[in-house]
This record gives sequence, C-alpha cells and structure tokens, in this order.
Amino acid sequence: MKRLVAVAVLCALAAACAQESNELGASSGAKSFPVTIAAANGAVTVPRRPSRIVSLSPTATEMLYAIGAGDQVIAVDDRSNYPEGAPKTDLSGFQPNAEAVAQRKPDLVVVSDDINEILNSLAAVKVPTLHQPAAKTLSDSYAQIEQLGAATGHVAEAARLVAFMTSSVDRLKQSAPKRKLSYYHELDQKLFSVTSKTFIGEIYILAGLENIADAAQGASSGYPQLSAEYIIQANPDVILLADTKCCEQTADKVAKRPGWNGLAAVRNDAVIELDDDIASRWGPRVVDLLEIVVSRVSALEPAGA
Repeated sequence: MKRLVAVAVLCALAAACAQESNELGASSGAKSFPVTIAAANGAVTVPRRPSRIVSLSPTATEMLYAIGAGDQVIAVDDRSNYPEGAPKTDLSGFQPNAEAVAQRKPDLVVVSDDINEILNSLAAVKVPTLHQPAAKTLSDSYAQIEQLGAATGHVAEAARLVAFMTSSVDRLKQSAPKRKLSYYHELDQKLFSVTSKTFIGEIYILAGLENIADAAQGASSGYPQLSAEYIIQANPDVILLADTKCCEQTADKVAKRPGWNGLAAVRNDAVIELDDDIASRWGPRVVDLLEIVVSRVSALEPAGA
C-alpha cells in the first residue's frame, strides 16, 4: 500500500507539472533561453525552448515526463518503456545511429552513453546533446533532473521533483530497520552483483542493509561476479532479484537452486522480486524501489527490535 501511495504521489506531481507547463506556454519558457548546461560532455548550449526532444536513455525519458516535459518529446529509444505513453521507436541507445536521430530533426537529444561517437556526430550537425551517464550517487540523479529542467524550460518543476524525492528518501531512511541485515543483489543468472559503492548500493545503505558482495573478489569493479558457494557461505538475510524480467527469476526458482533452500533469505520468505527496470534506472522511481525494500525488510524485523 505504501508503494502505491508513493507511485500515486509521483504521478500526481508529474501531472501537475505538465498542467502548469501547458498553462505557462512556450512563450514563458522561452524567457530562460538560451541556456548553457554543464553536462558530462561539457558545456551544452540550448538556444531556445526545445519542442522536438529525442531521448536515447530510458532514465532520461522517465525524468523528462516526471518534470512535465513529455509533450516536448517526439521520440524515445527502443528500451524506454515508461511512462506508457512515451513515443517509443526503433532508435537504439546501445547502438545509436546519429543519422537516424538527425532525420527526426531534434532540437535536443539526451543520451546515457557516448557510443558510436554519437556526441561528436550530433555536434557536427549542431544538435544540442546532453550526455547523462549512469548516476553513481543520488546527488548525481538529482543533478541530472535539474539539468533537464533547465534544458527544457521546466526549472521549477524539476526543483519540485527533486524536493519530493529528497524528502521521500529522508522519510524512508528514518523508517528503515535499525537491525542490520545482510543482502545479495542479483543482476543476472551468472550471479553478477553490486557493491555498496554503486548507485544501487547506496539505495540499500539507506534501507539499512549490509552487502555481502563488498568482500568478494572483484569488488573493486563495483559489479563482481559471485559464486554459488560464496553466496551460500555468506548466507544473506535478504535476496533481491533484479533479473525477474530478463531472466524470469522468481523466489520459487531461487529456492530450488542447489543448496539455496537453507539460506536465511529463503527460509524467512525474504527473497524480493524486483522490477528490473526500476532496479536499474536512476530516475524518479528510485523512491519506489526504496519504498519496496524498506517495507519488505521492516516486515522481517522482530517486534520490539
């Protein structure tokens, strides 16, 4: 129920931002342009309020809609599946094609990765392009939302979204269990995981969890590959599956893995099935992720602890 409330509030906020943006109109937004954004690819100048935005980043797509800039988005990449009404195309963020993007005559492009020299190619045809790589911290996520707010003429809406996320994260942090529980976060069936020094690791720290992968071989990469033996020996209190979509993993399947039925997480019904997208994107729905984790972990805490 708490998660549904969080989602409803986010949706209401996005809708309010969109309504306010429509009421202000393009002429009002134009007053703040041109604007120069300090993005990962350096200073990017957006000469006028964009009306033909192309997003090659699922996270950026979510951010754009959440700040009320959805009506300015004309195309998104093939992995941008949220929100449902986003104009999904066959454009690829993994293998971006500058010519295909340019054919859509965008006045702003957002990418999460500089692949196939997409940044240089779009710069050559004078298309303002923001490079917003995967966030390493929540602060990075907030900064990217504010960048998009400035680049699209939605500064106030972006500020409100960041304020909402910040207050929600603070509230959830305060409600996290005081008893430290260990966890294993699964990225795929090859048992790749994350450490506390990654973005997702920071979310779990806020939820009061301790990461079994931090002491694993290869932990310095941030994404070590664990072995079944290592996980069984570590005996995590909580298992979080971020491979329910890609690899169709479930709590039942985890329990049937050789030797896993004795794990504390399995015995205590603490195998949490996550939405792969929510667990891998650093946009507004990190609040939903934290809400899910805190809620499930709190239910495991002994009464009076």
